[in-house]
Amino acid sequence: MTRIGIIGSEGRMGNALADAIAAAGQTLAGGIDKGGNVLALAHLSDVLVDFSSPHALEANLDAAMAAGVPILIGTTGLEERHHFLIDHAAESLAVLQTGNTSLGVNMLAWLVREAASRLGEDWDIEIVETHHRMKVDAPSGTALLLGEAAAKGRGVALGDHSERGRDGITGKRAEGAIGFASLRGGTVAGDHSVHFLTDNERLSFSHLAENRGIFAKGAIRAAQWLVGQPKGRHTMAQVLGL
Repeated sequence: MTRIGIIGSEGRMGNALADAIAAAGQTLAGGIDKGGNVLALAHLSDVLVDFSSPHALEANLDAAMAAGVPILIGTTGLEERHHFLIDHAAESLAVLQTGNTSLGVNMLAWLVREAASRLGEDWDIEIVETHHRMKVDAPSGTALLLGEAAAKGRGVALGDHSERGRDGITGKRAEGAIGFASLRGGTVAGDHSVHFLTDNERLSFSHLAENRGIFAKGAIRAAQWLVGQPKGRHTMAQVLGL
């Protein structure tokens, strides 16, 4: 059995992860939250699963490197400096960072990338995401994951082609842009749709999350897969064999 340590164990995802570990017949090595000893947890674990917060990421990566254990990072709201830290850690251990651990969402990302690679720039791409009222970041990590998939399909950098926060007289839509819209309210676990729109026709892909259990289930499957993988950055697409 795989010994899985949870960073961020007291949050909603932490509880869902503990349930998913039990359902998968694996071993919960332990869990910590703010102020916990992450290095001690790392030494007890075969793999770490981090759903804490961006400001804790550096210490979590340092602990994983010191203990020599792989780490799955599901924390969202990461910035460029966080990805630099992840790249550094990946030089010595296996790291999987993703904006969404749902197997369905990652299949959706693959479909979006394939569609974007085959449809021309006369097909506009718009990404719409809806989450519960308590979510603090926008666009969601999943929306950005889908945007990256679309950008890769087109062979462009998302940062150079994304449109966000339209308000007022914005002018016409930029050619080749990938648009984002974020909705917040209620208790929605996460709904994401990617729309391809051109003259006289539309193609849409959607994924609806009914509860956080799907993210926990995917995270545990990915964590088990990560054990024994070579050092470097890995992806959920690899977990699915895509």
